[in-house]
Amino acid sequence: MKLHGATRARDPQAAAYSARLILLVCAGVIAGLTLLGQQGSGAVALTASWLGVVAMLGIALVCSTVSAELLDRLRLHAAIAITGVLLTAGLNLATSDSSAAAQAFYAFPVFWAASHLRPVGVTLVTTVAVIGELTGLILLVPVIDALTDGLLFGSVIVVIAVMLTRANTRQERLVAALETQARVDALTGLVNRRAFDDALGTTLHRPDTAGTALVLIDVDAFKTVNDAHGHPVGDAVLVHLAGVLRDQIRAEDAVVSRLGGDELAVLLPDCPPDVATRRAEELLTAVRAAPLPLPDGTLLALSISVGGAQATGATGDLEQLYSSADAALYEAKRAGRGRVAVSAG
Repeated sequence: MKLHGATRARDPQAAAYSARLILLVCAGVIAGLTLLGQQGSGAVALTASWLGVVAMLGIALVCSTVSAELLDRLRLHAAIAITGVLLTAGLNLATSDSSAAAQAFYAFPVFWAASHLRPVGVTLVTTVAVIGELTGLILLVPVIDALTDGLLFGSVIVVIAVMLTRANTRQERLVAALETQARVDALTGLVNRRAFDDALGTTLHRPDTAGTALVLIDVDAFKTVNDAHGHPVGDAVLVHLAGVLRDQIRAEDAVVSRLGGDELAVLLPDCPPDVATRRAEELLTAVRAAPLPLPDGTLLALSISVGGAQATGATGDLEQLYSSADAALYEAKRAGRGRVAVSAG
């Protein structure tokens, strides 16, 4: 996690929604307690209570009218939680309320932060809450009582904050792992057909001057390899070829994919036809020069057939590009395999 994003929300929309809900509930509770005379009867206590209600309603209004993404970019979600802590501390001091009910309001911003912010943000909010709660108690009750109550309540909110943060972090990692699995071929580590099609579709609709090249690669006599050496060797062939392709193509220049079975593909954005043809021929040469070492120490010579097609400008059609490249691939295979063919269309 980068430091500049450490205090941002995991999900800005959900964070803004729950912050608004909590603020409205707290404002309603404090307003009700004030009307019932539970917030003190002095002018200072009453004024502070109503100002607190207004402040909470104002922040809730901000959460409702300002986009969640903007709040997150400005790091205001963490600021809202810290403001909640400071409002709680101020109200408790203004009303001279050291009761457990008053201290419970510190839990709202901490638990909200633990549910929606990243660990650094949670740590910041929790630290401010513990310090604010302990400081307020010291100013309102004898030091020994303040330390006892502060230690007890502070321990509770810290433990719960840690548990929520760990649970959310673990869930975030699981979701990230699932998203990766949904876009990466488990055997070769290349992107799968779904991710490749997304990248190809995006590239086809991006204005450029050179066009987009699609290169399809098929392993020659792959069934024979499986029959003669077994499927584990067939899998090793695919993994080996994926490594050869990675060595030949920089990740920032192209997207390499396993479309399925023994068919691989390379997307070359902003690539002129002559360059795409040269890159395809280089791949063919590299595969021929890199036989697969077998467990018995022998080398298995490999060969591929390559078909390429080109789409110019931002008007290329994905299905047509696939069809043209596939036709070129089969032309290469019919011509004797182990060669490159490029679609004329």
